Amino acid sequence: MVPGALLGRNTTNITNDVVVSQIRAVAKLVSSEATVRDVIVYENTWYGSTKRSLVVVTGRLFAGIDFRDNPDVSIDHARRVIRIRIPPAKLIAVEIRNMETYDEQGGLWNPFTPEDRNLIQRQARAQLTAAGGQLELIRHANESAIELLKMLLAKDGYTVDVALRR
Repeated sequence: MVPGALLGRNTTNITNDVVVSQIRAVAKLVSSEATVRDVIVYENTWYGSTKRSLVVVTGRLFAGIDFRDNPDVSIDHARRVIRIRIPPAKLIAVEIRNMETYDEQGGLWNPFTPEDRNLIQRQARAQLTAAGGQLELIRHANESAIELLKMLLAKDGYTVDVALRR
């Protein structure tokens, strides 16, 4: 019989499976986001006829941890320590919220086509992604995820040691 069971006290049993299943239930943890605005300058010349466009794009960048890449978990029951190694954060999504065209000039033999607008959209996504690297969004996402996991998993006197897997 478990001590304290006669008195009606509940006991908690923490195992690797419990910790891993709690983490996997999240799947992806968005731990940092930023709104970014950038200017897209598009230019295309064909047979001496140039078309140009100036577009301002606003987007949201979401960075976080993908827990489908199995975290490493070990539990030291004697010392009451849970050790977790998680994959590093990455850019999870780029959401284009708004695109405003401020200037668009088609060439005489080179008018704008739907493909041009698709190219502008792809260029906008690439520029917003690059801006995320300059904002240190990934670093912030790593730090936020580590702190959040420490708070969520510290139960019943266990301390949680979370680090990035290299």
